[in-house]
Amino acid sequence: MSQESHAADAGTYITHHLQNLTLCKADGHWVWNECHGNFWAINVDSMFFSLVLGLTFALLFGSVARKASRGVPSKTQAAIELVVEFVDQSVKDTFHGKSDVIAPLGLTLFVWVFFMNLMDLIPVDFLPLAAKLGGIEHLRVVPTTDVNVTFAMSISVFILIIFYSIKAKGFGGFARELTLQPFNHPVAIPFNFVLEGVALLAKPISLSLRLFGNLYAGELIFLLIALLGYWQLPLHFAWAVFHILIIVLQAFIFMMLTIVYLSLAHEHH
Repeated sequence: MSQESHAADAGTYITHHLQNLTLCKADGHWVWNECHGNFWAINVDSMFFSLVLGLTFALLFGSVARKASRGVPSKTQAAIELVVEFVDQSVKDTFHGKSDVIAPLGLTLFVWVFFMNLMDLIPVDFLPLAAKLGGIEHLRVVPTTDVNVTFAMSISVFILIIFYSIKAKGFGGFARELTLQPFNHPVAIPFNFVLEGVALLAKPISLSLRLFGNLYAGELIFLLIALLGYWQLPLHFAWAVFHILIIVLQAFIFMMLTIVYLSLAHEHH
């Protein structure tokens, strides 16, 4: 095989694996995988795995909470208690307001993002090949490699930032923060508004793109390793061991930044 044909095959392989299972309406009919440029296209695989993993989190933690005992805990209960205590302590150290929602929100974000990131450790051809046998041509199994998922999560956090800012300071106080900082003078209001508006919008953008970029890069490296033939297995294992750190770290960063942003929303400047 020539170098050009090998490169073409590699490019086709990577492109195929980076394409979502999409559904959209075109010419009055619902079509699959023909949604390029269609804003209303639905990435069915991202939605499916996000919901399944979210439901798994809810059922697992709910089941352990109902069966929790004060005696010697099971290994699953002990692991979940460690996660809950870790998140609770992180909230206590970072969040300076009073809210019964922040700790459950932090726990949900940390575990849910961790579960979605964890899908990246499944061999890249395993689930797509199984789906192809069932007639599904494209399948991406890591929801956080879909920028639509990470943006949806960050926009939800952004809405909470706006809500708690107005709740804690009132609409007038929130407006004053956008217009009278950093220069407390009426002449500087337009400049302040632009500056503070950019800083406010940068929060959800950076929150989503950081998670997406790191997991997308990890997925791409797994795809490149899959092209290396006999070297695939040892390299996959080596990268997977290192990638575990990224999986946990990105879930932690997403949770912590959310807590920090909501803490800032409660503070009066």
